[in-house]
Amino acid sequence: MHLFYTPDLNGNLYTLNEIESKHCVRVLRLNTNDQIQLIDGKGGFFTAKIIDSNPKKCIVEIIDTKTEFGKRNNYLHIAIAPTKNIDRFEWFLEKATEIGIDEITPIICEHSERKTIKPERLEKIITSAIKQSIKAYKPKLNNLTKYKDFINQNTDCVKYIAHCEENKKILLKNCYTKGENVIILIGPEGDFSSEEIELAKQKMITEISLGESRLRTETAGVVACHTINLIND
Repeated sequence: MHLFYTPDLNGNLYTLNEIESKHCVRVLRLNTNDQIQLIDGKGGFFTAKIIDSNPKKCIVEIIDTKTEFGKRNNYLHIAIAPTKNIDRFEWFLEKATEIGIDEITPIICEHSERKTIKPERLEKIITSAIKQSIKAYKPKLNNLTKYKDFINQNTDCVKYIAHCEENKKILLKNCYTKGENVIILIGPEGDFSSEEIELAKQKMITEISLGESRLRTETAGVVACHTINLIND
C-alpha cells in the first residue's frame, strides 16, 4: 500500500506536492493508472488513480472514498511533559500515534527540564506515524502549555494524573470505563511536585498508577495510551 497524507484534499482531482510527487514517481516508480491511497487526517481514506505521473506535479483522481475510517469509540488526550532528551519525547509521539491517540498537549511542570519544543518537527513525526500505521485521523498537537493553565481548563472528559508519590492510587485499568473520553496527565523526569499533585486533587482529578514499575516519562505515556486502547479494543 502506497499511502500519502493530503490534508487539503477537496474534490475528485488532487495534485501531490513536489516532495510527494517525486517520492511517488521517482522513488516508488509508480506510473499512470497505478493506484495509491490518500488520507486527509480527518477520517477520510481514499483510493486514487494516477492520471499524470509528473515527478513535480503528480495528478491523481479519486476513485473510492471511505469516511470515518478507523474511527474509535472514545477520545484520548494525553498531557505530557516533554523530556530533557527530545528524542524520547519524539519516540512517545510516534508510538502513541501508531497505537491510537486523539490529542496531545506538551506541558511545562515545576520539575520540567525542557521548556521548548519545535512543533514543525513534531508534526512531521506524527504525520509519518499515521502513514506508517494506516490511520485516517491525525492527532492534534497543542502548543506548549503551563501545567496550572492546563488543569484550569474546563472539559467534559474524565481526568487522571499518574505520579510516583507513595499514596493510595488506583490502577488505570481498574478505574477507566470503556468508551469514556479521557485526559491523562504524565509528569516530567522528576515527576509532578507535591503542590501540583495537590492542585490536581483539588480539581477532582483522579490519582492513578500505571503499575508497580517506575517508568520513564515517555514509557508512562505509551503505557497509558496502550491501556486505554486495549480496554476499548
